[in-house]
Amino acid sequence: MDILKFITAGSVDDGKSTLIGRLLYDSEAILADQLEALHASNRKNDDGTIDLAILTDGLKAEREQGITIDVAYKYFNTDKRKFIIADAPGHIQYTRNMVTGASNAGLAIILIDARKGVIEQTIRHSFLVSLLGIPQVVVCVNKMDMLNYDEQAYNKIVSDYEALAKKVELNNVKFIPVSALKGDNIVHQSTNMSWYDGESLLTYLENVDIKVDVKASHARLPVQWVVRPQTDELHDYRGYAGRVASGRFRVNDKVTVLPSGFTSTISKIEQFDKEPAEAITGMSVTIHLADDIDVSRGDLLVSSAEQPHVAQLIEADLCWMDTRPLDTTHTYLVQHNSKVTRCRINEVLHKVNINTLEKQYDEDFKLNDIGRIVIKTADALAFDPYQLNKANGGAIIIDSRTNVTVGALMLRSAVD
Repeated sequence: MDILKFITAGSVDDGKSTLIGRLLYDSEAILADQLEALHASNRKNDDGTIDLAILTDGLKAEREQGITIDVAYKYFNTDKRKFIIADAPGHIQYTRNMVTGASNAGLAIILIDARKGVIEQTIRHSFLVSLLGIPQVVVCVNKMDMLNYDEQAYNKIVSDYEALAKKVELNNVKFIPVSALKGDNIVHQSTNMSWYDGESLLTYLENVDIKVDVKASHARLPVQWVVRPQTDELHDYRGYAGRVASGRFRVNDKVTVLPSGFTSTISKIEQFDKEPAEAITGMSVTIHLADDIDVSRGDLLVSSAEQPHVAQLIEADLCWMDTRPLDTTHTYLVQHNSKVTRCRINEVLHKVNINTLEKQYDEDFKLNDIGRIVIKTADALAFDPYQLNKANGGAIIIDSRTNVTVGALMLRSAVD
């Protein structure tokens, strides 16, 4: 059974937490003690029904303010699929939380209040979903019950969002009219919208295609450990252990070690006590090479047929996550897969006003700011553009003074 991790995003009061609560409640994915606590709670909706948002609002501050601050993760499954839900904060001051929660999601649910339509927060969340390369998007037009399930209002929002999706380069967008409060089209098909002949949200989530495109030519394995037992039994044993980040490696494949550029051929693949003929995305393996070449932790084994960029001067998108502003005079650390090296922000090209998508040309990079920079690294990084290969295109910036992660990078291209 495969696993779908998805994130929910929307502005305050759009009903994200209620939608997730409804999804869990109606699919009977709540434990007995949770159900008992839910019924015992004094939090009620205006119509006297249970406030299902309780299921995701875990922090005391969230309960007091009625907003989602941290990313709340929930787990459930049906007969068809397992799910990990990331309920992300909608407010602009928690942009970094949303970026963290969405970084490895396979699908995004964007909520739109049917009464308000496409607003600034919708633009912001859609931009972030596009920036982070989330492949599938579901737009849930919520609170349809408050508009008497008006089809024309729904169609207007669909038309407006399609224009936005084109602007921010979002593909594979699915639209579903819902009422999280009443349960319309969440788990069960709504009887109040006969004009909608599509599937419910849960049915769509159970069946959406999330298969990883395994391309042998994009094979990438960051070396996490060089295995050299140096015992009498294994005197000549030399293997390179790591998790296949993307693609497929096969015995006898020609591979290149980056950034050194040494080449060899795979002689053997080990996985525990087995010797599979191939290693695909997600497999943790030890690879043996036919030649005795210099390979170290932090190096990248790649298919010789299609190699990534190798550069020290790199253009990238940056989300700043620290309360201390970006300092272009300071030397930071950058971690790309298992490789860690020193770096400096060479240039701030622009920031993006993520409510309007306008570019801002100043170097004042603060908490939750997103923009484009040029980074200079002490050692060369072997990377793919993030939009083509997330597994080998993402990196983090670490403040060497505090060892705190201060920025998330989406690497784009080498700079000449």
